[in-house]
Amino acid sequence: MSRTIGVFDSGVGGLSVLQYIREALPEARLIYVADSGHVPYGGRSAAFIEARGMALTRFLLSQGAEAIVIACNTATAAAAAPLRRQFSKIPFIGMEPAVKPAVAATQSKVVGVLATVGTLESARFAALLEKYAGDVRIVTQGCPGLVDLVERGDLRSIEARRLVERYTAPLLEAGADTFILGCTHYPFLAPLIREVVGEQIALIDTGAAVARELKRRVDTELPPCMQMGVVGDEIFHSSGDIERATRIVSQLWGADVTVQPLPQAYS
Repeated sequence: MSRTIGVFDSGVGGLSVLQYIREALPEARLIYVADSGHVPYGGRSAAFIEARGMALTRFLLSQGAEAIVIACNTATAAAAAPLRRQFSKIPFIGMEPAVKPAVAATQSKVVGVLATVGTLESARFAALLEKYAGDVRIVTQGCPGLVDLVERGDLRSIEARRLVERYTAPLLEAGADTFILGCTHYPFLAPLIREVVGEQIALIDTGAAVARELKRRVDTELPPCMQMGVVGDEIFHSSGDIERATRIVSQLWGADVTVQPLPQAYS
């Protein structure tokens, strides 16, 4: 059998990470769960997000997942540690805002962070700043509404542009020349963000780094895979409205897909 990798997010944003995972592990079966019935996680309590992480992990393990990617910054901050304790034999790869590469990239010594409030208020994010910021000024901006735009597949509307303009303006005014896209939904808005802020601003997300770390851990921590040379497939599930999920996932994935309902026991 080929590898089976589980991936979950509060909604469809983690598809931006799944694209990198597919490139890194072309032979793997990828099982993706969009928890769109509970999106966004940004305003949820840590206890709620942890409970959802436990449920989604149990589902992915029931489907044969050998490693799990928490393709959500907010869920990583709230649930990664308890998930690793509960399922200690399973490799978990989480997301975190790309503070280290952004600090290395900035010329103005000012880095802007676009993220959910849940991510910005987490102890994990505070620890990242403590470890990597150094003499670089980090300007943070919570972005209510951006996740909802991506969940609707609304990447180009006037409303989307106005929100992007509102949230990027304070970072530009502070002199930031590097923006961290601190939520997996935001790379889908990167073309619009680029139009608003200009070519001179570096946009950094962590999808490629997460895929590399996943491949490293799969290669070093899992038993050898006997079946080689196969072409992997993708299986999509959602806890939200399935007709809508099928439309939005197909739009963002760039191909027609079928999204299956997440079983009630895990929803």
